[in-house]
Amino acid sequence: MLFSADPFSPPQHKPVLIVLHGEHSSPGRIGRLLRDLGAPLDIRRPRFGDPLPETMRDHSGAVFFGGPMSVNDEEDWLKREIDWIGAPLKENKPFLGICLGSQLLARHLGHKVGAHPEGRVEVGYYPIRPTQKGHSLCDCAFPTRVYQWHREGFDCPNGAILLAKGEDFEAQAIQVGDKAFGLQFHPDVTYAMMCKWTVTALERMNHPSAQERQRHLEGWFQHDRAVARWTSAFLRRWLGPSDFDGGLAPAE
Repeated sequence: MLFSADPFSPPQHKPVLIVLHGEHSSPGRIGRLLRDLGAPLDIRRPRFGDPLPETMRDHSGAVFFGGPMSVNDEEDWLKREIDWIGAPLKENKPFLGICLGSQLLARHLGHKVGAHPEGRVEVGYYPIRPTQKGHSLCDCAFPTRVYQWHREGFDCPNGAILLAKGEDFEAQAIQVGDKAFGLQFHPDVTYAMMCKWTVTALERMNHPSAQERQRHLEGWFQHDRAVARWTSAFLRRWLGPSDFDGGLAPAE
């Protein structure tokens, strides 16, 4: 007898490797959307001793999230993460770096990451300008104002494609090969995460060009809908087809 797959279930993927840098940090919107696409999450925190897999054989992709540390810190676990990014690049598996994760990707490519020469930061909602490549990335308009939380950045590394640029930090979105991406901004942030960050790290809003807390919260209601739509479309494109046959089971 033939059994059809549940038409209301998403296609099944191998787990996506989720690399977090805070003891209690969350994959936020990205994690929810990946689950909606049928991808379980394999959450690891190498900073606190979790190992990284030797290959991407058992994973659909990998997402490296942000964190309070600098990519230039001399921590052994940080150096291991930078080196490990070679695994998805060599195996042509989906890789996504967000904020610190995008800076780790740039460093893996041998590129310099550093502070703005005038000490400026991006903490709050800031405009970005998608390039022609960025506009054609997926079937949804690239957002033009996005949530940021960083004091270091980089320009476009050699061998990467610039997808979106900013005023104080050039590289806001880059693509490396077919399946690796770095986003300096935070499409992962939820309203709850924003409320927490703007309280627990209130001192970040004292830096030059940082926005006051109220502008963060107001910006959510003004700009997040466009970011959410794009993030959903981007992740469908990034993750690609299911790892498993979603069709009919073999006859018995």
